[in-house]
Amino acid sequence: MTSSADAATGPGGGSGQDFDPEVLSQLDALQLDPERPLVITDADEVLFQFMKGLEGYLAGRELYFDWSSFALFGNIRRRADDSVLDHPDLAELLQAFFAAHAAELEAVEGAAEALAGLSERAQIVVLSNIPLPQRAARQEALQRTGMDYPLVANRGPKGAAVHHIAARVDAPAVFIDDIPLNHKSVRATGEGVHCLHFVADRRLAELLGPAEHCDLACDSWSELRQAIERHFADRGY
Repeated sequence: MTSSADAATGPGGGSGQDFDPEVLSQLDALQLDPERPLVITDADEVLFQFMKGLEGYLAGRELYFDWSSFALFGNIRRRADDSVLDHPDLAELLQAFFAAHAAELEAVEGAAEALAGLSERAQIVVLSNIPLPQRAARQEALQRTGMDYPLVANRGPKGAAVHHIAARVDAPAVFIDDIPLNHKSVRATGEGVHCLHFVADRRLAELLGPAEHCDLACDSWSELRQAIERHFADRGY
């Protein structure tokens, strides 16, 4: 999960013709086997318990999340007067949160085990909208939690990046994300990638419901693994 501002803007989010150079360099550095299936997965609220970590961070700053909707903007309020943080304050807060805690967020239950099993038949790439300065901290968190897979720190909607990666593989590709806009972006940018919607925090999942543009919504990593293995098997992998 990221801020609505970050999810809605940024190079590489449309046609794929104008990638941020720093994003493109990460994409081009990926070492992929063209004959192996591919799993591209988000990190926050898919691999890591973003909201749990953020709630603790907010509590220490006399702020809270009011659970009115899925978005961060409009839901982070000051305890003193219930006023909403505006976009500049929210952006600053999220930058500070990731700088302080990106390396130590708890893993989502079952994520490491499911990916380890999937890695026996597929290659895995983590595509996260983590701020670029915290990319190393996110990689540290992946290593610490047994999910040491290649990481791309993306900007904006993920459709262009997903298809840029998938185009290098002549095998089935699966994309996992919690944000509906990213599924819409994948659909708008091209065909052929199987989209699975997953939100680890059940409170958020109930607020949001299944993403309109996904192929399937799952409630756990056990369901995700079964869905991915079935998708690969149906295509002979």
